[in-house]
Amino acid sequence: MSTIPQNAKYSTTHEWVRLENDGTVTIGITDHAQHALGDMVFIDPPKVGSQITAKKECGVVESVKSASDVYSPISGEVVAINEAVVNTPALLNQDPHGEAWICRVKPSNNAEMDALMDAAAYEKFLETESH
Repeated sequence: MSTIPQNAKYSTTHEWVRLENDGTVTIGITDHAQHALGDMVFIDPPKVGSQITAKKECGVVESVKSASDVYSPISGEVVAINEAVVNTPALLNQDPHGEAWICRVKPSNNAEMDALMDAAAYEKFLETESH
């Protein structure tokens, strides 16, 4: 069973977002996503300074099984990428909700967070998706 932290919001494309104290939002892929993809071997995050749009591709993760687009759950400006996960993609398998975040974004529309699922709703979504 996947780990679903309570302090994040979730998208139907299996990304998570967490609001940070400085008003930025951290984005990563869920534990469910990394389990489905398998051993990670490459990540192509968005570029710092780029604008990303909710529900649009903002990066790629590649595993030994396949490559998968990463979709941004929110719109905004990328203010940081996680160099540790770029240099060691396997971190996505080890700690997808912690040290293996992909990027941090200065959101342009905070209301987009409200449209995302909380942990309980995401858990229910996973149950219906697997049937």
